[in-house]
Amino acid sequence: MASSSSSRSSLGISVNVGLVFILVLLTGSCAAQLSTNFYTKSCPKVLSTVKSVVKTEVSKERRMGASLLRLHFHDCFVNGCDGSILLDDRTSFRGEKTAGPNNNSVRGYEVIDKIKSKVEQLCPGVVSCADIVAIAARDSTVILGGPNWDVKLGRRDSKTASLSAANSGIIPPPTSTLNNLINRFKAKGLSAKDMVALSGSHTIGQARCTIFRNRIYKENNIDGSFAKTRQANCPRNSGDDNLAPLDFKTPTAFDNNYYKNLLNQKGLLHSDQVLFNGDSTDSLVRSYSINSKTFNSDFASAMIKMGDISPLTGSSGEIRKNCRKPN
Repeated sequence: MASSSSSRSSLGISVNVGLVFILVLLTGSCAAQLSTNFYTKSCPKVLSTVKSVVKTEVSKERRMGASLLRLHFHDCFVNGCDGSILLDDRTSFRGEKTAGPNNNSVRGYEVIDKIKSKVEQLCPGVVSCADIVAIAARDSTVILGGPNWDVKLGRRDSKTASLSAANSGIIPPPTSTLNNLINRFKAKGLSAKDMVALSGSHTIGQARCTIFRNRIYKENNIDGSFAKTRQANCPRNSGDDNLAPLDFKTPTAFDNNYYKNLLNQKGLLHSDQVLFNGDSTDSLVRSYSINSKTFNSDFASAMIKMGDISPLTGSSGEIRKNCRKPN
């Protein structure tokens, strides 16, 4: 504030500058906020366009729905929801696709390419790849029978990617302890409750033998008949890429059977079963196994929170023309 001894003109200047500064701050904060109606005027058909492509691709292969959901998770956990996971290697940087958690594991890049191509025809240079990934994750969930939510939009795309960050353990591995899971999610602003709800995405999708071999042969907190069934398609020393459903009951339906499986020690991954193993998250697993409405509601809320992780907004980043490379 100007002092009482300031002249009228200097007061006027101070007030005007102050008003301008406040307006700049407000404009900046508005630009930095994601919004569910971000493309209402600039690209009104973006949601229906994304949904159409996702619906077609998931009808061809139900597993693709799980893959698109996972793509969003692996994007957001490495330097925020910025589409960096979509970037191919360049001379200036190595992308995240070959990182341990992603290599021969994350899928759906071609589907994002198809969506981007159609959206660019409608609204050139308007919709980010990061937002397309977020919308596709929601649509996949709904198509497979899960909850709906309004996706907050307005993210911009990164101009680079980080192989080292993707390899740093920031994405919790399937060998994670419960404490590691809780801490990794907490580092991203997500609670233990969010973590348990988001783990419910394992109600769909499949995992490779190499990821769960140790669990089905060496761990004790696993149902014997379940372990033997999985061993039939996952030998001790071969078949690394053989697949098994994460939820053996309803592998292509988004429901709460994942949690029911955990109660019976039929979690496929080590990081699944630690959620129900005599520790702090047992009660949440029980709750979700009994009440699908609670699970669906908490999952949707957690997805919205995850989508808020460190987005690029305003003048940061760019709107890529091709999701695989910077402009």
